[in-house]
Amino acid sequence: MSAVMTCASDVSQPTVPGALDFPCWMTDRLARTESALSQWVGVDAPAGLGEAMRYAVLDGGKRLRPLLVWAAAEAVDGLQSAAVRAGCAVELIHAYSLVHDDMPCMDNDVLRRGKPTVHVQFGEASALLAGDALQALAFELLVPEPDQAGSMPDALQARLCRLLGRAAGAQGMAGGQAIDLASVGLQLSESQLREMHRLKTGALLHASVLMGAACKEGVDAQAWQALSDYGQALGVAFQVVDDILDVVADSATLGKTAGKDAANDKPTYVSLLGLDQARAHADELCALAHAALARSGLPDTRALAALADMVVSRTH
Repeated sequence: MSAVMTCASDVSQPTVPGALDFPCWMTDRLARTESALSQWVGVDAPAGLGEAMRYAVLDGGKRLRPLLVWAAAEAVDGLQSAAVRAGCAVELIHAYSLVHDDMPCMDNDVLRRGKPTVHVQFGEASALLAGDALQALAFELLVPEPDQAGSMPDALQARLCRLLGRAAGAQGMAGGQAIDLASVGLQLSESQLREMHRLKTGALLHASVLMGAACKEGVDAQAWQALSDYGQALGVAFQVVDDILDVVADSATLGKTAGKDAANDKPTYVSLLGLDQARAHADELCALAHAALARSGLPDTRALAALADMVVSRTH
């Protein structure tokens, strides 16, 4: 851990744009996120619930959402202690959604992050409760007691809770999942497909960026709008790439069941546009994300730019 922290000292809040040692930056932020999650998730939960919660969250996942929180918070010179909590909170919402999505009443999947899904490992009732508990814990992390490490002003707590709640609810992830379930076997237009994925996948990624930006009070309107535009483009790009990987990658590489979208007759960017056009669309969205950063007026958005590139170039 000390080597990671030494590495991070070279990349923390640089003021002159240049080459970012992105692997080093990411290693440090991932280490801090994992440490916090391990400290907070499932501790003292009764009757085996904590084990199911920790199984759902720890030792797996790209942690893209916490990384976006970190990168946006650093771009605006925000409060790092708030970024830790915000990043963990958004990851817990993501994890709970995967637990529930994998259950037989939804996608009925048996593989996630290269291991059996939570309901396969612990049973459906325990999986349901683990997801519920993770969702509750996400908001608990955003409202720490005044004497807890990482305490933050009440106004910031409220703002972070609102951003996360809206992204997770009917106007975000849950609403998008409802559209997804209702769209099985249907032919959607590109605008309908985009709206579904803007909510189902994009809303939480968009919120991750804005929650990071919210860690600084008084971010000007130009920078806030630019970061919002970046998050919107990145959120859709992530889903376009997900649709591509579901076709071209295997289950071992993905860590989840490949080909399930076509098997379940779900509309995707590949089924609508074709593979080549879907890839081109992902590149277009990445370019839009970079353009948004360029007009933000912020002195250092290199980590955000690198994350956009990582989303589009990923292989799993």
